[in-house]
Amino acid sequence: MPELKNITGEIAKDGSFVRQSNRFTTPFGKGEGKLPVEAGRYRILWAPVCPWAHRSIIVRALLGLEDVISVGTLDPIRPANPHDWAFTLDEGEVDPVLGYHFLSEAYKKADPDYKGRFTVPAVVDLHTGGVVNNDYFNLTRYWETEWKEFHKSGAPDLYPEELRDEIDSLNDILFHEINNGVYKTGFARSQEAYEKNFHLVFNRLDWLEERLSHSRYLFGDRITESDVRLYVTLARFDIAYFNGFLANAKMLKDYPNLWGYARDLYQTPGFGDTTNFEAIKKHYHLCAVSTNPEKILPLGPDLSIWNTPHGRDRKYS
Repeated sequence: MPELKNITGEIAKDGSFVRQSNRFTTPFGKGEGKLPVEAGRYRILWAPVCPWAHRSIIVRALLGLEDVISVGTLDPIRPANPHDWAFTLDEGEVDPVLGYHFLSEAYKKADPDYKGRFTVPAVVDLHTGGVVNNDYFNLTRYWETEWKEFHKSGAPDLYPEELRDEIDSLNDILFHEINNGVYKTGFARSQEAYEKNFHLVFNRLDWLEERLSHSRYLFGDRITESDVRLYVTLARFDIAYFNGFLANAKMLKDYPNLWGYARDLYQTPGFGDTTNFEAIKKHYHLCAVSTNPEKILPLGPDLSIWNTPHGRDRKYS
């Protein structure tokens, strides 16, 4: 989470937050102009605090790509440069594969003139040591389609051909009104921009609450790409967005269907075991210097409730 003072280049005249574009968007695949799909060639750098990165790690786990694409984990607390990430805050500690201490080293290796924020997820080509893809919006779909030859036996089809148009449409809604919606709410620099996005988020949550009253997941009884995208925001909602981003009309646990749905996914391998609540709390609260100058880490909420029975495995009409 960048501090507000560090995203001035992403604030429109009306006070709205406009997220920066991704710099490295070359797709994976076969053919000229695409990144070759090769086991052991790439390392994905992520921070457990980041929802955009988290969903790539969930899909990697669900599809069994852990031995195909290695992973490097960044510290939840920002280093002195708030645009950057560090592998740890201990001086001299580096990623064991790349030898980098800062994420920016991988970006600068690919483009010495890179000027934007250094974001995760970032896929690094081990042949060059530079970032080749930081396209968080499409990365999971590459794992699902272009890396299919490396999927484990029995891997779920998260992006079935017969549902792709519907999934793409819903993903677009989820991005603008939920995933990025909470950031547009929290990073708004005007009352008008804040209120507009606040209502956008909660109107869509109400809509999702109704949708999930009719099926276990967003598309019936199967987990899809869309469920991964919604989950990462829900997992951070009460612990970070409700208070840190002033998205405080309701908490996740105030929505019976969404709350049960989130617990259902959390208790599914690949979701809960990649969710680091402690790191999320540290990042969203200890990095918020403007609102928490004494860096006090909240004790709550009670996280044990994520393991309570969810009741989502019932029959739906």
